[in-house]
Order: sequence, then C-alpha cells, then structure tokens
Amino acid sequence: MGNIMSGYELVTKMTGAEVFGITVPLITSTTGDKLGKTAGNAVWLNREKTSPFELYQFFVRQQDNVVEKYLKLFTFLPLEEIAHIMEMHAKEPEKWGPQKRLAAEVTKLVHGREGLESAKRCTKALYYSSVEALEEMSDQELQELFRQATSAELLLEPGMTVLDLCRKANAIPDGPSGYRKITDGGVSINGNRVTNPETVLILGQHILKNGVSLLRVGKKNYYIIKWLQL
Repeated sequence: MGNIMSGYELVTKMTGAEVFGITVPLITSTTGDKLGKTAGNAVWLNREKTSPFELYQFFVRQQDNVVEKYLKLFTFLPLEEIAHIMEMHAKEPEKWGPQKRLAAEVTKLVHGREGLESAKRCTKALYYSSVEALEEMSDQELQELFRQATSAELLLEPGMTVLDLCRKANAIPDGPSGYRKITDGGVSINGNRVTNPETVLILGQHILKNGVSLLRVGKKNYYIIKWLQL
C-alpha cells in the first residue's frame, strides 16, 4: 500500500487530478508463500525468462484447491464453463481437466497459439518420449526445454557407432567405464535406451529428420547433437 499511497499523494499534489489505486489479491503457492521474483518463484511473461513450456507446466501442476480460482483470475472463460469444468473434474479427477485447460488458456493468452503448440510439443518430447514431437521441435524449443544441455555439432562418418557418438560429444569418460555406461543402460538416444556400444547410427532412428539427436547420459545429462552435411 505504501507505493500506492505515495503515488496518489504525488499525482494529486502535482496535478490536482482525482486518481485511484487498485489492489488485487496476492497470488500464493500451496504453502501460502507469495509468488514473485523476491521469493525466487516468479513466472515471467518474457519467453527468455519463462518459456511457453515452463509456463504451461507451472499451471498444469496447480493443485485442486486453487485451480478454480486461477481459472477465474487468469482466463476469460465464462463462469458457467468454469463451473462445468469443475463438475467434470469431480467425476474424473485423474484427468486433471481444469489444470490442463488453465495451462492451455494462459499459455495461449501470453504466447499465442503457436506458443501453446510449442509447449505441447515439448511436453510430449520430455514426458512421453515422442520422437514425432522431437522431430518437429525448433532449435529454440530444444534450447528452452533443455536449458542445461550441452550442444555439439558433429559430422556423421560411415559406420559411426553409439560409442563413437558418446565419445565425440564428450558425454562419457574414455576407457572401460565409458563403455560400461552404455552397456549398463545409462545412455538413451531420442528417448530410446541403447545398450550396445557398437550399434551403428541409423538415419531416422538415431538421427531425426530435423538433423538432430537428443543424447541423454544418466538421468539428467542431456546433449543436443546437430549433424552437419547429412
């Protein structure tokens, strides 16, 4: 209230005009903490700070006790439609209908229909290991989805194997330990686990139509491989 009152006093003193301050309820997390940059849990409208995928996932993870309020606050859906959505949710809570609708409406409002489609592609690629979604993703979407991923550009050589790929990408250590990382099931390409280090890379399987391979080593170490001169 302090900033509003200061602004009110300044404007009335300088112009003599009648002005008003508007307040809205604080948006809090399920634990009651305020959402915002000070708390470190801010959601931004700027795509460079919060991608469409991250925005979508933020709202799709909301709990039942706040989702109806958020539908009323952050969307332009008629109240009758929101009531119907909540009625359907009471019958089939496992479908997370209100959360998905909330996420879709907010993402489309902020980033447009293409932003929503981008969020859905990223969701399918990350959580459903969809090769089709990976093939349709742009470089920007890949970088947004795998912000901590290492990127590498490689030339596809005849007879190049999974082991060659991992070593050229510096994804595994040299020697027997790196070899075992693959045989023990610690490596996947485009969401599919590979356990034979001598498997030869195949276009359309290990290398997608968009000239990209998504290499994962362990649970969280991602490498975006861009193939040159295919």
